[in-house]
Amino acid sequence: MHLIVVKFQTKPEWTDRWLDLVADFTAATRAEPGNLWYEWNRSVDEPNVFTLVEAFTEEGAAPHANSAHFAKAMDDMRPALAGTPKIISRVVEGSGWDEMGELRIE
Repeated sequence: MHLIVVKFQTKPEWTDRWLDLVADFTAATRAEPGNLWYEWNRSVDEPNVFTLVEAFTEEGAAPHANSAHFAKAMDDMRPALAGTPKIISRVVEGSGWDEMGELRIE
């Protein structure tokens, strides 16, 4: 599984519009055959920081990065960003979320 975590810092005037700006890209990515999940989160400490947690099958990562909607989103996002996004991109074992053993709820 290809696991990707990206932090985006938005310009203040774009923060409240960020999720609208990325809505079409989010929907298109979630519809890709190799997408396992694509989830946006907003920082409680820094309201202008959004974290994207996404995962793809091994076969799905490259088509995503080479898609037309990916290229369009990169252009659409650029004016809204206060800096270059930070990314962690790794191939990891597994195909989905595991349960946290230390906090198991029975």
